[in-house]
Amino acid sequence: MRKLAYLAAAAATLLAACSQQGPGESSTAPASTAGAAPASGTPTIGLALSTQNNPFFVELKDGAQKAAKDANVSLVVVDAQDDPARQISSVEDLIQKHVSVILLNPTDSSALAGAVQSANRANIPVVTLDRAVDGAAVASHIASDNIAGGKMAADFLAKQLDGKGKIIELQGVAGTSAARDRGKGFDDEIAQTPGLKVVAQQPANFDRAQGMSVSENLLQANSDVQAIFAQNDEMALGAVRALDGAKRNNVAVVGFDGTPDGKQAVKDGKMAATVAQQPAEIGRLGVETAKKLIDKQPVEKTIAVPLKLLTKDTP
Repeated sequence: MRKLAYLAAAAATLLAACSQQGPGESSTAPASTAGAAPASGTPTIGLALSTQNNPFFVELKDGAQKAAKDANVSLVVVDAQDDPARQISSVEDLIQKHVSVILLNPTDSSALAGAVQSANRANIPVVTLDRAVDGAAVASHIASDNIAGGKMAADFLAKQLDGKGKIIELQGVAGTSAARDRGKGFDDEIAQTPGLKVVAQQPANFDRAQGMSVSENLLQANSDVQAIFAQNDEMALGAVRALDGAKRNNVAVVGFDGTPDGKQAVKDGKMAATVAQQPAEIGRLGVETAKKLIDKQPVEKTIAVPLKLLTKDTP
């Protein structure tokens, strides 16, 4: 009887221990403090992407994965599918998994502030990639200068149009720092040339299909435009489709990002230019910065990744 009671008590203790584990966790996982490396001794970095339904962020992920392999660290990638609530949940899950560092490409610059603050309370440093977070401290921010990129696009169109013309602007996801900064750089620079005017602005959410449908509607209402500036290449490629459908081959389209499809469209003469970023480089620098944080080395608060305007004549 005494032996049966002992076995029952042991089983209850084991059941209680298992019930406290999160989904997918091993029952043999040792207790660890927030930010600690896994028991295997290999540090784990979390990469929280806004979406993988965009070639730019796929390139960013690929750059991060290659860098993680080279640095001998584990990389856990989570995809928010452009849903802030989903991304908040993913970041909280990374915190519960005690990753060493979180690389965050936010779906919404304001909505993710609380999740970043949660990571900070858990002593897990956060590094933002491409898009910043408002209202929360991060260890480092790695991105291109989106304001400068917007200005670069405006300067190109000013020359293309000889300082006179009407422009449609396709905006990205509202609430993202990339959309805000690219728009500011472009709009402020266009305002410096009195002969240029942005006659319509509308979000197409960095999406090719939406870029096409929004462009179709705006072209119907503004049949005399000379140019379209899209805050990313996906929307620019959608605008190209809309122009093809309207049989308008006299409208200059400028994109932003320098994705493979965007570069090819420039090479083929379908787009006039794109402000090219280096997404794989952003991913690589993200992992390298995370590794420095893991190794208790100092990192820069802001790391700028160079931009380049690509046209058909670019070598």
